[in-house]
Amino acid sequence: MARLITVEDVEYASIGAAILGTGGGGDPFIGKVMAQQAISERGPVTLLGAEEIDDDAWILPSAMMGAPTVMIEKVPEGGEAVRALRAIEARTGRKADATTPIECGGINSMIPFVVGARAGLPVLDGDGMGRAFPELQMETFHVYGLSGSPAAVADERGSVAVIEAADNFQLEWLARGVTIRMGGHAHLVDYPMSGAQYKRTAVRGTISMAIAIGRAVSEARRRGEHPVEAVCRATRDSMYGQGIPLFQGKVVDVERRTREGFAVGRATVAGLKDDAGSELSIRFQNEYLVAVRDGSVLATVPDLICTLDSETGEAVTTERLRYGQRITVVGIPTPEIMRSQAALEVWGPRAFGYDLDFTPLEARFPSYYRECGVPPGKEKYLESSPA
Repeated sequence: MARLITVEDVEYASIGAAILGTGGGGDPFIGKVMAQQAISERGPVTLLGAEEIDDDAWILPSAMMGAPTVMIEKVPEGGEAVRALRAIEARTGRKADATTPIECGGINSMIPFVVGARAGLPVLDGDGMGRAFPELQMETFHVYGLSGSPAAVADERGSVAVIEAADNFQLEWLARGVTIRMGGHAHLVDYPMSGAQYKRTAVRGTISMAIAIGRAVSEARRRGEHPVEAVCRATRDSMYGQGIPLFQGKVVDVERRTREGFAVGRATVAGLKDDAGSELSIRFQNEYLVAVRDGSVLATVPDLICTLDSETGEAVTTERLRYGQRITVVGIPTPEIMRSQAALEVWGPRAFGYDLDFTPLEARFPSYYRECGVPPGKEKYLESSPA
């Protein structure tokens, strides 16, 4: 059902989207401030479900592109994404009927609300990743046959580049190069599509879920309850399924560098409490990709590996990892639309260079998921797993 998104909703959405962003998607604070300012100036933005749009509606997704580490020092101007949207409208000769996130993470769940407020457009409740991924072809829109071109990349100085690429991998390469030359981050509109195409390819309901997670974290803190547990419970009734605590500890080492427009590295976490004496290694490329405990794999992409502040329950993004932080690592299963063979070829562990096959969290931890339950269609993972 359609709903109006207010400044308060954005506060909750920024908390939840940062968690779903698995460490990436851009700085959630900057995105939140941009969206709240736009809504304060222009009024609430309408959030629509996929079923509420016409099949022939014209959808222009909007996002930030580049290394999140850069955005900490190079803050956006605020009008970049609208300029990119106008460029695609001019290129296609068609006005947008709505915008939508390309991913539900950090700043990239917020940018569509900036566009929606400033351009007078509704935002669709879904996205093309169901989490955050570092590359433009890593979208359900690509996996299920849509072209990302024409795309527009815009910076804070008024420059806009429109790209027509031979395929979506080439689009990623060209747009990444433009983004680097725009200073390491820029704003993007890509994958122009019809309403019918959106309904077929989008991961639905992710903005609503982000708001629900953010509200659960905030209410748990107000009641003096454990916010990390609230995060796990908040996803239970979604198509994702309940999150699972994987590891609690202290960050003892971070290797991080900005390379070719990505924040790339590894974090080492020494176990605390029940995990004392163990060590967790998390690899990332903008987002957390693989978590290994004492040499054994706990979780891999595309399942969500989320690092949360152990006290507040809020996400710790890859660019803000620091020595001494106390974090809890939570795994959240992905929806089935993200687990097809075609999807895993694009964003499974091997797509990132890891010699690993994807094993769903439900199959890795069957006892936990037999107890808490799984969404319809995921029972197969428990049936094929040992008791």
